[in-house]
Amino acid sequence: MITKLICIALGSGLGGVGRYLLGKAIHPVFFPSFPWGTLVVNLLGCLVIGSIYGAIDRGFSLSENMRLFLTVGFCGGFTTFSTFSHENFLLFQSPQPLTLLTYMGVSLAGGLFLVYAGYLFSNLLFRTA
Repeated sequence: MITKLICIALGSGLGGVGRYLLGKAIHPVFFPSFPWGTLVVNLLGCLVIGSIYGAIDRGFSLSENMRLFLTVGFCGGFTTFSTFSHENFLLFQSPQPLTLLTYMGVSLAGGLFLVYAGYLFSNLLFRTA
């Protein structure tokens, strides 16, 4: 159990650092009030977790510790529902209803689409003969 917790903690730490660095690297030229950093990391995290589970479903072998490191740890630390919710709250309080609806819609629909796209990509990549 301790090994699993260590794997999750290490993955979460790396995911959190990755989220911070990627968020800082994204400097919006258009619509600077839009939360681009959170949107990009959450959508990218959806693609990654879909790819991981797609690969596993196609027979790609991952130890339980590595699966926990990548999914619960890294993807969990990389993506952020609390920041997403807070940004939606701030947009809700602002006079920008279209920005709020766009952010929510792209995040939710885009996230679901990218989990599915990652899953399909892994199925193509790890086809069994």
